[in-house]
Amino acid sequence: MNPVKQKMDTKREVKQKLFDKFCELRKEATKRGLDAEVVHAVFQGKIVQVKIENDTDRVNKVLWALATVFAILSTILGVLAYHYDIKEDIRLAFQNSRCIVENNGFLIEIARPKTNCQICEHLLSVPIETNISTEKFLQKYAYTAVPVLVKDATRHWTAMDTFSFRFFRDLYNSVNGSLDAVEEECQFFPYKTEFETLRDVLNMTEDRADFKEGEKLWYVGWSNCHPGVSSVLREHYQKPYFLPNDAESSALDWIFMGGTGLGAFIHLDYVQRPSWQAQISGEKTWSLIPTPECEHVCHSMNITVQKGDIFVIDTNQWYHATYIHPGEISITIGSEYD
Repeated sequence: MNPVKQKMDTKREVKQKLFDKFCELRKEATKRGLDAEVVHAVFQGKIVQVKIENDTDRVNKVLWALATVFAILSTILGVLAYHYDIKEDIRLAFQNSRCIVENNGFLIEIARPKTNCQICEHLLSVPIETNISTEKFLQKYAYTAVPVLVKDATRHWTAMDTFSFRFFRDLYNSVNGSLDAVEEECQFFPYKTEFETLRDVLNMTEDRADFKEGEKLWYVGWSNCHPGVSSVLREHYQKPYFLPNDAESSALDWIFMGGTGLGAFIHLDYVQRPSWQAQISGEKTWSLIPTPECEHVCHSMNITVQKGDIFVIDTNQWYHATYIHPGEISITIGSEYD
């Protein structure tokens, strides 16, 4: 047989078998009652381990099983992609495949650098600190990828009494070009809402903004890269007191805001630096899961962040998800640091 033709036939066969298997898994997940968004998260290599509905244990077991199979298939796919030099073929095929996912996040997972499991091998719960010194923070947490919750870390911030849905609405509506900057230069995360832009969020009805009975729940996140907005935000918060004096915060602010329920699905971020996230109002539980290569020595952990707390985490090293507790609207602001 012609070697070129043989290689092409092999490429087609490899792709077809893997695509068929991914489609079978998606169909099975749907049959088991998982909604499309949860299935979408799993097929991106994510695992949901937060309170979703009533039958959490059953859901989590199914998700873990599907995610494990997906991880195995992704590993096989990565090896085959390099062996047969079909990386671009697979990327395009998965990108255009309706039965799998709308993006190719799994390829990013294949290319992810391995985590150093020493960061979590003896960690059974997230450490909690109060009045931590800069020296201790630098030694134990700053650049070690060990997560830490710092209590009462925002005592002198006027943001605690200022930030609200209406504050952000009025701010963005008053700063010319700020909403366009979010759409064109920053990022917006609609999560489980129908919103397509931050402008859509800020134009919602008063009743929905206040989570009145009968209104649809919402939770969104976005990054701000407009200097006019940033200058106002930073009048109301300062660099966390425990960060080293020479630590530089990113010029980018991250804001997450919304009501009760699942916030972000479990995922890894692909950013340059660790980050701190301050809980301005409301209460949020973070679920942390070690990367697959560390599961044999590390543990999953949950930590609840309350108003006034700052959570420091390297979101490149830990899979993470959030759950918003009932009550006051959850507002979080954060930034990366180096």
